[in-house]
Amino acid sequence: MKEMIMKIFLNIALTVLFIFSINSTVAASGLFGAPQTVSKEAGGLNTAIGYLYHEDTYTNGADHIIRQNEIYSQVAYGAKNIWEIYARIGVSDLKVFDVFNSTDASTTPNKNDFEENWKIFGTLGAKGFYPINETFGIGAFIQGTYYFSNFTDDVTGTSGSQPFATDLKVDNLWDVNFGVGFQATTPCGIKFYAGPYIYYLQANVSLADNIPGLEFAAGNVSIKNKSLAGGFAGIDIPLAKGFRLNMEGQYSERFTAGAAVSYIY
Repeated sequence: MKEMIMKIFLNIALTVLFIFSINSTVAASGLFGAPQTVSKEAGGLNTAIGYLYHEDTYTNGADHIIRQNEIYSQVAYGAKNIWEIYARIGVSDLKVFDVFNSTDASTTPNKNDFEENWKIFGTLGAKGFYPINETFGIGAFIQGTYYFSNFTDDVTGTSGSQPFATDLKVDNLWDVNFGVGFQATTPCGIKFYAGPYIYYLQANVSLADNIPGLEFAAGNVSIKNKSLAGGFAGIDIPLAKGFRLNMEGQYSERFTAGAAVSYIY
């Protein structure tokens, strides 16, 4: 049975590594964490408070960099040091660079970047872990996030010497991540981990009015992340009295990093 589980994890790892090798330019939202649960072996809860600085590139004909700061609270349940399910609730801002740049010389907007603050999102995830020995192991995770609130920003300017005022809305924003992590645990309980992941983001973008030269027209336009794979690495450190510190980085063409402090019940 153990050999069969090991073969499944290795097949998943090789598949994701192949995807990562052919397209490695993406950043993903959400702290993935160590592959192995930090809950008690007999089963139990752990909670966490985390922060993530996230950058990505979306595309819809033209490429734009997006930036987010996310603060969240998490509750998780795991058992036997091999599986865990978790849920998060948090708030996020959103900045999209150069989305209001005009391609029409007669249209001059008052700004180039889209900005909106602190909208609510939720995340659900699950992970499984297979210990190869006391030090090394391999795990897999799946994680999805949905933003319950719309992001909206106003823009004004002149078009053909006439003033205009309109707004751009980003709604139905969601992403899903799947990855494989390789973990090494030191005798003092510090966990080092790294691995590849695949990722998909989608959202609807709409401009309230058709303005000559602005990228988006009135009506919904679908956008998505430019690429589909990336890599992550992190460290999980035991602190005093049931607390742990998790720090993680994700890198592709843009850099994402975050940290979380968890408590084990």
